Amino acid sequence: MKVLGIDIGGTGIKGAPVDLPSGEILAEHLHLPTPQPATPGAVTAAIKKMIQHFQFSGPVGAGFPGVMRQGVVETAVNLSPSWVGKNAEKLFKQATKLSFSVINDADAAGLAEMTYGAGKKEKGTVVMITLGTGIGSAVFIGGVLVPNTEFGHLTLRGKDAETIASAKAREVNDWGWKKWSKRVREYLHLVDRLINPDLIIVGGGVSQRAEKWLPRASKGVKAKVVPAKLHNEAGIVGAAMAGAKKISA
Repeated sequence: MKVLGIDIGGTGIKGAPVDLPSGEILAEHLHLPTPQPATPGAVTAAIKKMIQHFQFSGPVGAGFPGVMRQGVVETAVNLSPSWVGKNAEKLFKQATKLSFSVINDADAAGLAEMTYGAGKKEKGTVVMITLGTGIGSAVFIGGVLVPNTEFGHLTLRGKDAETIASAKAREVNDWGWKKWSKRVREYLHLVDRLINPDLIIVGGGVSQRAEKWLPRASKGVKAKVVPAKLHNEAGIVGAAMAGAKKISA
């Protein structure tokens, strides 16, 4: 089955067709800037542009940066607040006339890593952390997803953790890898204390340069900490998995 996977982020929207069940990305992914403001209408227009680019006519899955409940957006911290209460699945389906499944973006990345990447065959408690515009999280217990965890909004130094430890925070504050890794270490220690996982997988674009910061950021963390194997493509593959699951359900 060929499914289009789309990863909606606070600064970029990327997507590509994915072969399932192999998880192979079939074409170079397309990256579009997230519209500003990222209203439902503007994001939907970008989704349509993505589909037109690939001339795609099959099932589509999308990862959304917020809490999703049966296709309805409950939070959209890094997009327009006008998303809250909207049924993203229906909106995208009506606009494209294609089958759509929309899940939390970090949950999508976690599904891909648990199936094809660093979490494959792991049976204990696994936490996937994505460091990007914000911080996303996905939790798996015995291989089963606990959806819509929002550990990026834990309190760190009296602030929302993603304002201190996200990849965007590093860029905004012009921190070097060493200084930023100390913030990430504080965050990982917090997650480690609260969840006591067996494994923490760290993803997002920065995972491609994990050697520059992850050894320092994971120091003293009791859980095993590893970079994502699918790097920044995990969200695309996991979104496609969600799209395929809806078709087969």
